[in-house]
Amino acid sequence: MSSLLTHQNLNRMASLEKGSWTSRTYREAVLKQIKTLIAYDAYCFNTVDPSTLLSTGAVTEDGIEAIHKQLFLNEYMEDDVHKYADLIQSGQYTAILQASLPLRSHPETSSRYANILLPAGIHDELRTVFVDQDACWGHLTLYRKQDAPAFTEEERLLMQHWTASIAFMLRTTRLSLTDELTGKSPDEPGIMLLNTSFEPVMNNAAARYWLSELHRLEQVGHDVLPRPIRAVCSHLLQSAHTSMMTVTEAGAESCAEDGAGQDTETSASDVPAPDHAAQPLSRVCVQLSDGRYLMLHASRMQQPEGTQTGVQPDHIAVWLEQAMPQDVLPLLSERYGLSTRERELLAYVLRSFSSKEIAAAMHISVYTVQDHLKSIFAKTEVSSRRELIWHFVSRFQLSGEL
Repeated sequence: MSSLLTHQNLNRMASLEKGSWTSRTYREAVLKQIKTLIAYDAYCFNTVDPSTLLSTGAVTEDGIEAIHKQLFLNEYMEDDVHKYADLIQSGQYTAILQASLPLRSHPETSSRYANILLPAGIHDELRTVFVDQDACWGHLTLYRKQDAPAFTEEERLLMQHWTASIAFMLRTTRLSLTDELTGKSPDEPGIMLLNTSFEPVMNNAAARYWLSELHRLEQVGHDVLPRPIRAVCSHLLQSAHTSMMTVTEAGAESCAEDGAGQDTETSASDVPAPDHAAQPLSRVCVQLSDGRYLMLHASRMQQPEGTQTGVQPDHIAVWLEQAMPQDVLPLLSERYGLSTRERELLAYVLRSFSSKEIAAAMHISVYTVQDHLKSIFAKTEVSSRRELIWHFVSRFQLSGEL
């Protein structure tokens, strides 16, 4: 049997570096090249944002798409072998599932294998992460069905050799990926006006486009106001109500102090105005079905004092525009009031750095790392790193009402 590790085969991926590719067409070409030497029955090829490891798009097939949610849960919420983050940290970058555990005699050793892959008719997987310049740009999992042989060590070594070239190209095609992600989106932001009963009053063409995308995501009719819009509007009104109650109470206390036992008349100008800067921003970020991120902002609209127009006061304006994956972490961090140092530490946690590695990267002690983590846990209402990672990678919304 001839070896796969020939000079020609080892340089197979390097030949693709000369082509003119988008991120998607490059990944499709890589899959075709791989299949000429390494047989597979299914695949999932993701690009990721290197700062958060959030997916920026996947090339996959229907069989894997059907179990994608289960795989996602396993990746972030269960102990198992060959997690992508673990492969990144290991420096080996490739791993074969069947070669790692006594799966035939004890398949329950891997929850992913026993509960997800085996019921789906999948016998083995070959995982690869693509790291360039100390950052991960994507990961690929190849699958074989139960009637196929397991992946071999030689096949793993060949994939291992290809990782450098593929990682380099995923990084260099990232700009085209940005173009792909934004290519379908409107050039201008969407703007819609609603009354305080959340009934739409008017909107522009871009808003109608984003509304149709939200309807598709939620699989609801066009007469239903999508939940993200209801969420930001509800948050806005609730924040305004809370702020006004605080102001009213402050005004009442001021009257009691200044005019106790007196018949004192207080005007609106005597009551302190709401501190708008202290109010939490009413905005939400959701991931659409095609992988794009949509940001929604809500703001209270009122007539200027003393004017009389046909537009009634107390309307809500909702601004809709696309957000890129790298924008998500700062937005979520802002939502939870994380400090600059906590945000920096969170980025390392999402990339599965250990406390010792975080301490070295941030030039602080391990004890300080633990103190920061306790503060982040308290602010985000989680109790463990795993729960924290899951909270951030699975929930792109910024309001608990979604």
